[in-house]
Amino acid sequence: MASAYPPQTGSMTQSGGNPAIVGAETDIPNGPGPEVMAASTLEGDDVVNRLGEDLGKIKEIMIDVPSGRVAYAVLSSGGFLGLGDKLFAIPWSALTLDVNRKCFVLDVDADRLKNAPGFDKDHWPSMADTTWANEVHAYYGQRAYWQPDRM
Repeated sequence: MASAYPPQTGSMTQSGGNPAIVGAETDIPNGPGPEVMAASTLEGDDVVNRLGEDLGKIKEIMIDVPSGRVAYAVLSSGGFLGLGDKLFAIPWSALTLDVNRKCFVLDVDADRLKNAPGFDKDHWPSMADTTWANEVHAYYGQRAYWQPDRM
């Protein structure tokens, strides 16, 4: 099966150069990714923090249907073989795709994530509830995705 991540072109290199971070200036690759990708290709991707510590895996990508925006990635962390996992709604803006390492980077300490507001597979929150959503975005230091950019 072909990788969802295209080969990198331009000055970004895996060793010795700058990391290939989505949104950085690079040559435009042929085909999908890394700027536009199928959500299903991202599910199961590892999430690490800036220290390289494993935080979990992307379980779901949540879309705000009326606006057409990606709202959250659901991070599955802890547990064993999917049992006992705790789920976390991570604001999409808090994640950075590292194309070279084929993972997402979340700038949060592992202990802070353990104490983050989470849920289990049988008790999902109402993600359309703005009170809940504002608390989640604030926890990760992100502006809520539906709020306009400040000028």
